[in-house]
Amino acid sequence: MELSLSSPRFPQNDIVQLHKCSQPVSFHTFSNKYLASKSISLYRPLIWHQPRLVRFKAQSSTDSNASDDKHGDDDFIIEDVPHLTHFLTDLPSYTNPLKRSQAYAIVKKTFVSPEDTVAKDIIVQKDSPRGTHFRRAGPREKVFFTPEEVRACIVTCGGLCPGINTVIREIVCGLKNMYGVDDVLGIQGGYSGFYSKNTLTLTTKVVNDIHKRGGTFLQTSRGGHDTKKIVDNIQDRGINQVYIIGGDGTQKGAAAIYKEVEKRGIKVAVAGIPKTIDNDIAVIDKSFGFDTAVEEAQRAINAAHVEAESMENGVGIVKLMGRYSGFIAMFATLGNRDVDCCLIPESPFYLEGPGGLYEYVEQQLKEHRHVLIVLAEGAGQEYVAQTMQAFQEKDASGNRLLLDSGLWLTQNIKDHFTNVRKMSVNMKYIDPTYMIRAIPSNASDNIYCTLLAQSAVHGAMAGFTGFTVGPVNSRQAYIPINRVTETTNTVNITGRMWARLLASTNQPSFAHHCQTVRERVDKQTIDAINNMQINSI
Repeated sequence: MELSLSSPRFPQNDIVQLHKCSQPVSFHTFSNKYLASKSISLYRPLIWHQPRLVRFKAQSSTDSNASDDKHGDDDFIIEDVPHLTHFLTDLPSYTNPLKRSQAYAIVKKTFVSPEDTVAKDIIVQKDSPRGTHFRRAGPREKVFFTPEEVRACIVTCGGLCPGINTVIREIVCGLKNMYGVDDVLGIQGGYSGFYSKNTLTLTTKVVNDIHKRGGTFLQTSRGGHDTKKIVDNIQDRGINQVYIIGGDGTQKGAAAIYKEVEKRGIKVAVAGIPKTIDNDIAVIDKSFGFDTAVEEAQRAINAAHVEAESMENGVGIVKLMGRYSGFIAMFATLGNRDVDCCLIPESPFYLEGPGGLYEYVEQQLKEHRHVLIVLAEGAGQEYVAQTMQAFQEKDASGNRLLLDSGLWLTQNIKDHFTNVRKMSVNMKYIDPTYMIRAIPSNASDNIYCTLLAQSAVHGAMAGFTGFTVGPVNSRQAYIPINRVTETTNTVNITGRMWARLLASTNQPSFAHHCQTVRERVDKQTIDAINNMQINSI
């Protein structure tokens, strides 16, 4: 079996046969300039649909003294993505049409070097190992599809998010303008649309202005994933490139489609474009639509601030999106500067007693005559669940349906100050959830969506499959799907960004009381709150 480093397969004069074993195999002679005088250990999984882990170890004449060094050999690890040639070994390659592109004629270096990688961690110390890297995204000199043979399809799944239509548009335009592909289909209504609905023919004219609209031009749905039916439909329609836009649950579905395609041995490239407005996707810097959501949230926060400061003892509460990650609430608060308190799922809070939320609200009312609170929808769910005794209902995607913590907090603050403190308060509650996620993406997200879409197109045309795309340290990279679905990105409440927020709002951290709160809450509820494998909206 052949394995590649600098290309999908080794050059013919450097072909290496790998046996099915999990032990590292070392090689010392390669014609490739980068690998000259290097020792390479290839940790090859037994099954090709697993992401490949390639480990390079530098070797020099002083290796005998390596044990004297703090770290020894310098590790360079690539978490690689699958390629069609891994299960279709005789697949021919072609010259990339971008060589003849008028637009790319001015580019000094049109194609990404096979050795280009993107580092996962860029903050290192002098003696640190080089660490984990991903393949850099971008056009390759050789492609494994001709424009005439490509029949691509695009599907959107899960909740809405600003920028979906921009991604759809740029995939269609990228395929046409960069590679000359004319045959692109739109799958309507999510995964179930593969086998239950007709398709749309997508041309550059059809998608020309859809980026100016919110939502998804192709419609969406939750659930409906039936791998066998989907791949049957892909084969029946002659589709050979599948672009899947969705969150972590959708990306898990994309991985299942890729595995079934590999099992059947058919030439189909599967590319994922990660989507979640909550910004909770692991590995990548941020998800598209997040900047737009933070910007749009300012309107709701500003409105709540005006309402609160215009009344005596005004209390404004704004509930923003964030099931299990409070990024939107945190960044919207930092970007606003009028917010007095930000509550997120990652940072438990308590209401009563010294240092509690009630005490802080009363203090703000006495000093400023008003207070403004921003609340992520997942914050305080343990309290709401205790009060309402309901937490198990799920939607079609498997997401636990959260209870309305915004209304709960509004009512509890009103009851406390009216009945306990004998104070009159004017409550103003704003929930802009659907307004935020239904708007078109802003200019920043439009640019970002273009980079994602074009990177996905370049990857599929180059024969990569079973991958997702996104920025890692501001560089577009191809990432194994399991790396973005195995965990959820959350706010680090011991990190500097959360510290900046605390310094901005001067709110209590609630940290010293968190353990007591957790001990008082039903264990089953806490397990549900802490289950970070659940999908985002």
